[in-house]
Amino acid sequence: MKSAAANLYDYPRYYDLAFGSDWKAELEFLRAVFDTHVPGKVRSLFEPACGTGRLLFRLAQAGYQVAGIDLNPRAVAYCNRRLVRHGLPATVQPGDMAHFRLPRKVDADFNMINSFRHLLSEDAARSHLRCAARSLRKGGVYVLGLHLTPTQGTALDEERWSARRGNLAINVHLKTFDLDLRRRSERCRLVIDVYTPTQSRQIVDDLVFRTYTASQLRRLLAGVPELSLVATYDFHYRLDVPIEIAADTQDVVLILQRR
Repeated sequence: MKSAAANLYDYPRYYDLAFGSDWKAELEFLRAVFDTHVPGKVRSLFEPACGTGRLLFRLAQAGYQVAGIDLNPRAVAYCNRRLVRHGLPATVQPGDMAHFRLPRKVDADFNMINSFRHLLSEDAARSHLRCAARSLRKGGVYVLGLHLTPTQGTALDEERWSARRGNLAINVHLKTFDLDLRRRSERCRLVIDVYTPTQSRQIVDDLVFRTYTASQLRRLLAGVPELSLVATYDFHYRLDVPIEIAADTQDVVLILQRR
């Protein structure tokens, strides 16, 4: 098996398989959030750091007008090809989630799986939230999912899972190897073993995330008064089971509403 240091996001097919298994629960959750927390009809959606568009194209199939941005050109191309393949317009463009402006306001934004933590400074994170606020019409929501660093209990620092799609199978191992809470940096190694009927390969990528404790997240949100935190959930995606962010919280989905 060949092993190579790589940028995971340059392999959108493998990324999509590795992180796409929860799409149905996420999709149903998003639609329930729109029905519950947004006044009026939700028609237009925007996803910053949309990656392969695993939710974007399915929401478009459900009748929503969708658009997105991503820094990685391969992910953008993959997402647009997927949209076109399903008879939908190619509406994803290259763009920076910390600095964007939409031509018209939308009803909702969403970013479900931790991409927000790739913004490695407080200024970048605040800039992103302000961009999101500007993109929303009054009453619109930003659905933002991320992992927190607990200050009580034992933090989850390693995960393994497998996935298959047709003749493509992968094993995924994600492990934190350096956590610096003073500098608010978490470095994780992602190893993906890829198998097809004729070959195998290994992709290794080191990912860097900004850390957030519950109190650090609250301070960040307080600095963006354009958005109001109206509900919090976890990665079980149960609208009937909201949570309170506490010292031992490790994952959270924020519902941020444009004032």
